[in-house]
Amino acid sequence: MSIERLQKATVAGVVAQQDEILQALQQFGHLHLIDLHSQPREEVSSLAPAEYKEALRYLDNCPEQRMQVDSSPHFDPCAIAQQVLDVRNEARTLHDRKDFLEKRIADLKPWGNFQLPDDTLYGERLWFYLVPNYQMDKLEQLELPWKCVHRDNRFSYIAVICAHEPAPKLLPVERTHTGSVPLEQLERELFDVKMRLEDLAAERHSLSRWILLLRRSLASIEDEDSRRLASLMALDNEQVFALQGWVPESQLDALRAVADEHSLALALEPPLEDELPPTLLSNPQNLAGGEEIVRFYQMPGYRSWDPSRVVFFSFALFFALILSDAGYAAMLGLLVVVYWGKLGRTETGRRIRALASALTGTSLVYGVLVGSYFGAEAPFAPLASLQLLDLSNFDQMMKLSVVVGTGHIILANLISAWQCRRTVRAVASLGWVALLLAGLGYWLLQLQTLSILLVVAGLLAILLCSSARSWEWRLLHWRLLDGLLALTGISKVFGDVLSYLRLFALGLASASLALTFNQLAVDMAATGGALGFLMQILILLLGHLINFVLSVVSGVIHGLRLNLLEFFNWSLSDEGYPFQPFAKKEVEAWTT
Repeated sequence: MSIERLQKATVAGVVAQQDEILQALQQFGHLHLIDLHSQPREEVSSLAPAEYKEALRYLDNCPEQRMQVDSSPHFDPCAIAQQVLDVRNEARTLHDRKDFLEKRIADLKPWGNFQLPDDTLYGERLWFYLVPNYQMDKLEQLELPWKCVHRDNRFSYIAVICAHEPAPKLLPVERTHTGSVPLEQLERELFDVKMRLEDLAAERHSLSRWILLLRRSLASIEDEDSRRLASLMALDNEQVFALQGWVPESQLDALRAVADEHSLALALEPPLEDELPPTLLSNPQNLAGGEEIVRFYQMPGYRSWDPSRVVFFSFALFFALILSDAGYAAMLGLLVVVYWGKLGRTETGRRIRALASALTGTSLVYGVLVGSYFGAEAPFAPLASLQLLDLSNFDQMMKLSVVVGTGHIILANLISAWQCRRTVRAVASLGWVALLLAGLGYWLLQLQTLSILLVVAGLLAILLCSSARSWEWRLLHWRLLDGLLALTGISKVFGDVLSYLRLFALGLASASLALTFNQLAVDMAATGGALGFLMQILILLLGHLINFVLSVVSGVIHGLRLNLLEFFNWSLSDEGYPFQPFAKKEVEAWTT
């Protein structure tokens, strides 16, 4: 549970070698750059890397692709990507126009092919109305000249002649806007649009031959863009430039080697008290999946602690308690095996793969302990002998959920106490631990005397030690007021503990649905015949598939919620920002 210690590095070199030095620092890959300008500089870029990705994605989605070009001396990634984006943008515009024309033509066809007259009606104009057939009798009292030009099973298409738009009360419906463009002109335009869309589709198909080269060049394009941004963050004059950034202490020797190799001036200094460096989490590869969860919700501050490993194991436990079935755990494991190679292509994928493996293993063990296999009992006697818990025993499962929840919040407060160990506020965190242990001991073991002592000690610790104010006599009443406000958190900690009952409730819901589908399948099989057998199979397959999806979704959502809300609220207060190294991009993410 470590956050890498950082130092501020200042690198200086000659302007003539700036690009070479930036490439060396990018190859070093462990420097979080600091913008040395008080005002951001204007960025100039012909095409951003995100636009290259959009162009590549557009070509990847092409239904048919050309044979890939492996190398070409005339390949210009910027020109090709811009051409692809132009094709995409024009195609989107034309598709919108095509949809509009098709709708307009469909609306105009019942009126026929006509062109609005100019002066041939001696100042009179045509007004069009779409009148429901059951309201046609209301037109008998209309004194203006009108004509029904078309009629279907629902509407009558009425044209009225009048110099000005008739008053709304004269007709039963509002006027229909047909536009001034004739039907035949719209049809010609639609034909031209379809022809152009065919040309664009052929051009897209032709451009798809460059997908491989675009993928290969994307990483270098992103690296070049990163170097350009880095140069904008540096200070420079005609001869010397300076670049500053945060570097992990474990990489200081490597940075010194880069500085020596390129004859750079290097200055290192620890962060000041009022500075907030970025947060660089450091965990083993097999446990780094917890980092992805932490990054998703809240990055801890630089001077805080890394909750990744605690979140990794607690999330796996909560997920298993919600899934509550060894059969479903086996299905999850099968999915992990199927996508094992695909997930291993990127660093993030490998972390998620390790996390998914932990979820599968924990769920499988817990499913065996509760003896649930697709809602049925263990198929073999050795497996049945491993059952230690009973999902139908509500009292037992509620106690398990509360114990898990209380232990989780106790752990959060112990970590908080360790983080504040040099201040008196650590005693307040220990006071919350005492209250939680008192409640748990009284409920489970009826330890009245010990529980009372823990409650008194916990309340006093919270009352006296929750404030960050000085212990001066004139501020004592303010400290007591802060302590009284902190004691209002008793209702909060009680509610947070009860939140963990969702583990029991969702696990019970998953098991109940599995049992229900099994019973429905048995009842359907009892009807006999081929149809009954077929319906039994369908109920088992679809029912358990639906329940599996619901259980996995519930496990992810509520497993994360208990970590990121209840646990973080008691253990993590400072929020930071992630360490973003100035480094070369992974080519493998775009070449596989």
